[in-house]
This record gives sequence, C-alpha cells and structure tokens, in this order.
Amino acid sequence: MRRKAVESRTMKSVGYESKSRILEIEFTSGEVYQYVDVPEMVHKKLLQAKSKGQYFNSDIRDDYTCIRLDARRRGTSW
Repeated sequence: MRRKAVESRTMKSVGYESKSRILEIEFTSGEVYQYVDVPEMVHKKLLQAKSKGQYFNSDIRDDYTCIRLDARRRGTSW
C-alpha cells in the first residue's frame, strides 16, 4: 500500500485503501500497523486533524482491529 508522509510527532506516513477499508499507519518508531474496516471519513479526519496523534488515540487505536506488519511485508512509505 502506498502511504503519504504526514506531519506528526508520532506518525511518519498514512495510507488508505477504500475498497478494503484498510488504514495503514507507519509510526516514527518504524512499526507499521493496518487497521481493519475503517470508514474513509475516519482516514480523511485523521489527515485533517491538527494533532494526528491525539485523533488516533481518541478515534482509531481502541476502535478498530489492527495487524502489525512484519518488516518483510511492508510497502513503500511514500
């Protein structure tokens, strides 16, 4: 999945696939997670959020199932 760089202290890049409703986030730690069954509006709100980390913590982290991607499965960041 292609991700776009974002300005954030906690995230490096964010990607979204509308067909599968998967949100992919690369954190500044280098870890990449995919969040399952995420509505496109949540992705848009994340990109528009003044504090992406705060939006993630309040509206994504505990609300969607996530999968940590192993380094071999990671795609290009941006």
